[in-house]
Parts: sequence; C-alpha cells; structure tokens
Amino acid sequence: MSENPAAPVTVHETPPSRVLLGPGARHRIPGEIERLGARRVLLVATGSARAAADELAGALGPRSAARFDGAVVHTPVAVTDKAMEVVDRTSADVVVAIGGGSAVGLAKALSARTGMPQVAVPTTYAGSEVTPVLGETENGVKTTRRDPAITPGTVVYDPELTLTMPAGLTLTSSLNALAHAVEALWAPDATALSDALATEAADGILTALPHVLADLTALRDRQRLQESAWLAGLCLARTRTGLHHQLAHVLGGMFDLPHAELHAMLLAHVMAFNLPSAPKAAARLERITGGDPVQVVGRLAAGHDGPTTLRALGVPRDALRAVAERVADRPYPNPRPPETEAVTRLLHSAW
Repeated sequence: MSENPAAPVTVHETPPSRVLLGPGARHRIPGEIERLGARRVLLVATGSARAAADELAGALGPRSAARFDGAVVHTPVAVTDKAMEVVDRTSADVVVAIGGGSAVGLAKALSARTGMPQVAVPTTYAGSEVTPVLGETENGVKTTRRDPAITPGTVVYDPELTLTMPAGLTLTSSLNALAHAVEALWAPDATALSDALATEAADGILTALPHVLADLTALRDRQRLQESAWLAGLCLARTRTGLHHQLAHVLGGMFDLPHAELHAMLLAHVMAFNLPSAPKAAARLERITGGDPVQVVGRLAAGHDGPTTLRALGVPRDALRAVAERVADRPYPNPRPPETEAVTRLLHSAW
C-alpha cells in the first residue's frame, strides 16, 4: 500500500474516564470507591468545600483514612510534599479531591507521585478535572506538564455542590472555563471534535451564566455551567494552549495571583489581541454572542465585584515588561506572534 506523506492524518486519543453528572451525584462516591477496590481514602478539600467534605467524610465511614485541607492555588511543590507525608503515614490508596482547582491540582500531583487513582469532585467550573495537565509552582515559577496518567479516572459533577458559590466566584470560575474553550478555537491543532466541544462549551457558558448571576439558586442553569465547564476542560485536554494560558501561568507564578480572577480579567484582552488573526474562531464566537465577543466577555468580566485589573490584583506596573519578555521567550503556538512589545501593550491595557 502506497503512502502519501503530504496527506495530514489526525490522531485522536481519548483518556479513559468515568463521569457522573446530575443533582445528588455526590452520594454515589462511596460506591465509586468500592468499584475501584480502594480501602483507605485521602480526602483533599479546599476551605470553600468544607461542608461538602464533612458530608463526604461521614459517608465514607471507615474508608476515610485522612483528610488534607491545605490545598493552595497553583499547586506549590512544598504543599504537595506536606500532603505526601500524610499519604505515607496513612497508606492511602486513593485520593478524592473536593473543591476548586486547588484541590484537583493537589490530587493530581499526589497521583503523579504515587500512582493512586483519583476521584475528582469539582465545586467550581475550572474544568481541569478532565485534563492531563498539571501545573506546579516552585520558587515563583509555574511549570506545566501533560501526561495521560495525570487525568482523574472518575469525575463527579453535582450541581447542588455549586449552589453555595457566591456571584463573584461563579463569574470568574465560569470565565476561567470559557478561556479553555476560546483558546481551543484558535489552537493550531484544533479538530472538528475540539471545535464542536469548544463551541458548545462557549455557548453553554455565555447562555447560562447571566441566568445564574441573576438567580444563584438556578439549579438547571448551574448544571449547564458544569456541563459546559466539562466540555471546555476536554478542549484543554485535546489542544495546545496559547498566549492566554501563558500569561496566566507567568503572572500567577510570579505574583501568586488568584487563578480564576486572573483568567477572567485577562480573557477579553487576549481575545482582542488574537481574534483578528483567528477569523474562524472569531466567526464562531460572533455567532454565539450575536455581536462582538470581546465586548460581551469584557462586560461580564467588568461586572465582577472584585479585582478587574492587574493593578487591582497587585501586579506592579514596572514588572509588566519583564512578564512580557518571559511570555515571549516561551515556545508555544498563538494566532498572532506574541512579541515582547505587543504583549507589553496588552498587559498595560489590562493593568
């Protein structure tokens, strides 16, 4: 059989994962632990998920071997080392993460070091629970790696666990998920599959988010946000990230900034930078928003009751060029070349 070396062939690999989604799904977690054959559960939780973690610990009964509540944003290696001491002391054989991206990230780091299976129970819309991506921070530098083994094997989406999210976190977490979908649309390795996932994710977030912000108890819309964040996370798992995520990683690592707020306030600025060079992505987003997607996302981000600029987040103005130089020096794909001067101007507009 002859081969045509010029013909592109796309290879799709889907990591094995099991997803439970719907109100009350959290009540099935003990059954999932039993299905895995695990006996000693390490429960990793963020402070915002304390009540849900208490409930889960009670439901796990004697299988609950230990609990670690010290998860921190950007997954510092020093914190992972402390959690590893708990793993070693208790002989935990499965890790259950409940909470936001900090808990999920720590569980990934522990699994990467031990091979333990993971059950992720996200209470925000980060989407990282379905990705093979782990970002860890050490000495002010965030390093990201990809490995299919990092992906949690079981994910439990229960929209009831999101009902206590305040409006601010609901907004920033949703825009964090939207960033995954948007970057997938202009990724150089985008496919029909990633385009479909990203389009549905962006449509779901931009449709459901205003309803949830108007009524934080809107369970059906909360569930659509969860579903959309799941799809956006699948986009992140299948495509390479560009300027937006590079900016978030560099700024977050250098200044220890809140992950979701940083993504939320950067997104419209990066969209304005990239979309003129990404006409297919722009066309899809224009169809979804019915207008200028930069303005739509910018208005949502501006409605946050917390920091909406790099200045408000505590980034010093005289550090912007150094950030741009570090971002420009990294090899990654982007529709528009991320040259230092252009990225510096973007950062000044976000400052």
